[in-house]
Amino acid sequence: MNNLKLLFGKGNSIGQYGMIIALVVIVAFFWFTTDGLILEPTNVINLFLQYSYILILALGMVMVIIAGHIDLSVGSVAAFVGIIVAQSMSVWHWPAWAAIILGLAVGALVGAWQGFWVAFVRVPAFIVTLAGQLIFRGANQIIGQSTSVPTPDSYNTIGAGYLGDFGPDFGYSNGTLLLGLVTIAALIIIEVRGRRRRRKMQAEVPPLWVSVVRTGILVAVTLVATYLFGAGPVGTSVPIVAIILGVLTIIYGFITKNTIFGRQVYAVGGNASAAVLSGVSARKVNFFVMANMSVLAAVAGMVFVGYSNASGPADGTGWELDAIAAVFVGGAAVAGGIGTISGSIIGGLVMALLSNGLQLMGIESNKVQIIRGLVLLVAVAFDVYSKSQGRPSLIGGMMRQFQRKDTEQNTVGAQQPRSIEDQPQKVNPQ
Repeated sequence: MNNLKLLFGKGNSIGQYGMIIALVVIVAFFWFTTDGLILEPTNVINLFLQYSYILILALGMVMVIIAGHIDLSVGSVAAFVGIIVAQSMSVWHWPAWAAIILGLAVGALVGAWQGFWVAFVRVPAFIVTLAGQLIFRGANQIIGQSTSVPTPDSYNTIGAGYLGDFGPDFGYSNGTLLLGLVTIAALIIIEVRGRRRRRKMQAEVPPLWVSVVRTGILVAVTLVATYLFGAGPVGTSVPIVAIILGVLTIIYGFITKNTIFGRQVYAVGGNASAAVLSGVSARKVNFFVMANMSVLAAVAGMVFVGYSNASGPADGTGWELDAIAAVFVGGAAVAGGIGTISGSIIGGLVMALLSNGLQLMGIESNKVQIIRGLVLLVAVAFDVYSKSQGRPSLIGGMMRQFQRKDTEQNTVGAQQPRSIEDQPQKVNPQ
């Protein structure tokens, strides 16, 4: 039994992986109810084309929520950046690469603006981003004059393009097969190096069968994904946007798990006063978390414009709600201090597959919205109920084996009163 626990992460139970189980159940349910359509290569490819921008937003939103804030402006910021990028190519005749750099720069400036109000003026992020939602939505309408602005094919590749193919025709995308093999090799190397590192540090090394089974599961998932992306219609393969999402997931997973800044985000979200007393600058953390969110909103907006082949006045509507739902369903705590990048991706996939499966069943869009809302409500309510009963949060505990122990220690004060004051009041001893 102890070895079995090592397989899922020491200190966690299988029951704490509710969202992974839910994801498998959802796929199995819709596989039967749609006669396998949900796992058809074409549908899987379209799923990532249509929902990757929400998953990109979730990567930034989870850090905002861990820090104890919320961002309601991401949809409007994405639309604002999208219309500027489209205008730069359509009206100013800029090349695609220059337009992308411009979009990232605008996103960074918007993030610095909102981060300033949150971190230094101490206006609650809810108010700042609500104002930003109105400001940047209006700016989008003014710049685009409430019309659609087309974008060139050279740019649209980032949102609607696929990994290039080469070599002889084996019936599958050779580029996708190569990417799958590289990923499998990387998974094996990471596991082997991890065991060597633990042995060198004289730390506890899991039994060999645990590493074999764990790596085997990841390899099996990679093989299935490689087949689904590689067996699509001629001319399709892994979407470029899925590769962008994968790279960003690795980067932000590393930041939150393995960097000082990542631990500081958890510390500020868990107990800001304690974090400040420990030498953490809450102002810097809050500033960079908000700024980073707007940069990722810019990426999501540019990707969506490429997918749509144009920037429209309705772009970004409701995106913030989808991103927030993905993060909370993925295990983030409402009070802050708890959440993971991997959990948010799982939560986003759950919501995306739920919408996609219901649509394949012919359920009308209004009912789909109701069902998605109920799923979000039940997921968060169950988490809150578990805490109120004095039991550990099951949703909050999901994916915790991906966090470092010192990060977990920074989150123990999630239920304690918090202050956003950067410097505590000094009391002279009497």
